[in-house]
Amino acid sequence: MFKKHACYLSICLLVAPLVATAAALADDALPVAPPALVATAPIQQALAQLSSVCPRLAPQIDPAAQSRLQAFYQQQGDLPLWSANERRQALHTQLLMLADDGLDPGHYSLPTADTSANVLCSDIDTSRQYLQALQDLHYGRLQQSRFEPLWHAQPPAQDPNSEVLALAAAGLQDMASAFDQARPSADLYRSLRNAYSAVRQQPLPHWNAVAGGPLLRPGMDDPRVPELARRLYLGGYLASEPKGSGTQYRAELVSAVKAFQLSHSLQSDGVIGAGTVAELNISPAMRREQLRINLERFRWLAQDLEPEGVLVNVAAAQLSVYQSGVPVWQTRLQVGRAERQTPLLKSRITRLTLNPTWTIPPTIMREDKLPAIRLNPEYLRQQNLQVLDAEGRALTPEQVDWSHPGNILLRQEAGPRNPLGKIVLRFPNPYSVYLHDTPSQPLFTKGPRAFSSGCVRVEQPLRLRDLLVSPAERARTDELLATGVTHEFRLANPVPLLLGYWTVQVDGQGDLVYAPDIYGRDPILMKAMGSVL
Repeated sequence: MFKKHACYLSICLLVAPLVATAAALADDALPVAPPALVATAPIQQALAQLSSVCPRLAPQIDPAAQSRLQAFYQQQGDLPLWSANERRQALHTQLLMLADDGLDPGHYSLPTADTSANVLCSDIDTSRQYLQALQDLHYGRLQQSRFEPLWHAQPPAQDPNSEVLALAAAGLQDMASAFDQARPSADLYRSLRNAYSAVRQQPLPHWNAVAGGPLLRPGMDDPRVPELARRLYLGGYLASEPKGSGTQYRAELVSAVKAFQLSHSLQSDGVIGAGTVAELNISPAMRREQLRINLERFRWLAQDLEPEGVLVNVAAAQLSVYQSGVPVWQTRLQVGRAERQTPLLKSRITRLTLNPTWTIPPTIMREDKLPAIRLNPEYLRQQNLQVLDAEGRALTPEQVDWSHPGNILLRQEAGPRNPLGKIVLRFPNPYSVYLHDTPSQPLFTKGPRAFSSGCVRVEQPLRLRDLLVSPAERARTDELLATGVTHEFRLANPVPLLLGYWTVQVDGQGDLVYAPDIYGRDPILMKAMGSVL
């Protein structure tokens, strides 16, 4: 606990130079009356001269944090804020609870209440940790732009500093409430936080790795079956521990494998291949860390979530439609392969292309189509592709030097073989990606579903359209679709769209559902977030 006389002594020592300077100015200026001097508050003087007043603290405060501290103290009348032990204890309690948010309380260590220390420096250091904790809890400890950049059609409107300062001011009166308000309110975050809080306090189970091998289908014999059964029992997918050493892949174990596959966004067919083995062999410690790093992802995404609109999880290849903050419908997707990743972005669906033609994007043309055309002169005809010059004029294949084709376009007419299907949902973005129908329907039964060149294929695009438009717009688009002719249809009310990336969430039944880390981002984020708590 700070002692009042120590606090007053420190303030006097800081104010003394100002008083002496004012007296000297008055003596030098006689007999003319000196102008009125506005004394700088001791807190603000300490913040302005950190390197000399608080030399140990100064290296830990960058200009942005210094500006935020100055604004915070000014907001509170430039007075020390942490002399009351009750307030410090309340802050300490909330900092310890950050462990349930996947944040390390050790990153926000408070200075000790040492009466020999500079009281103002200790007060500033406590405020620094307080503001940083609220900032990290609300927006994320890491900068999303450094790890998983998300493009915005419109820059975010909120001012991070003003939100943190408002939370901090309220917290001086009710610390618990301020920290709870700083946490994202979305169910995606709150439900995963509850799951992580329970898991991190339990001893980690241990299981041996399931060996790789040939495809294991129901009814087959395989020496890996006993270890597979034990792994599924320890993971909670079998009700009782398997007995004996039988090697036949029986119905009970097949059902457990299907449940495991379903909860890990895999094709739930009971067939054990390399993908299922890889997910089975992720360690309990790594699974726990997955929860932790996805809490960080949800802190990032919380700023862009809207109560109405479309939310895409690229990792799980899943789309959800939200109404009044609640998911009302979901469907499966096909997303970009690892070498052609679907970008993360925030935009608005503004128009529909009905019976679309497909103008082949430059990357696909360069890497896929041109090699195929050079190998097979009949490829253009077989794929119903039209060759156009830069002005959109039709060319015959014979007019093009396919070894050096120059600035040409390839376009596929609307029809059942068009890879965009019957409808495209378009939104502003710099990547030339969109949501669209596809004739490749069988691929929706697979898992993971990373098959595209970056665009997002939707399993039930017309059902998605129904949820985004008015009844009159639905009727009109049905009429236009029936013509078979390409039409552009602008939505009366653009729909918010967010494409994010996360590898675990809690479903509507309260169970954890994992998604394969198709772009290999989890290990990078785990390393950046630090060691396991």
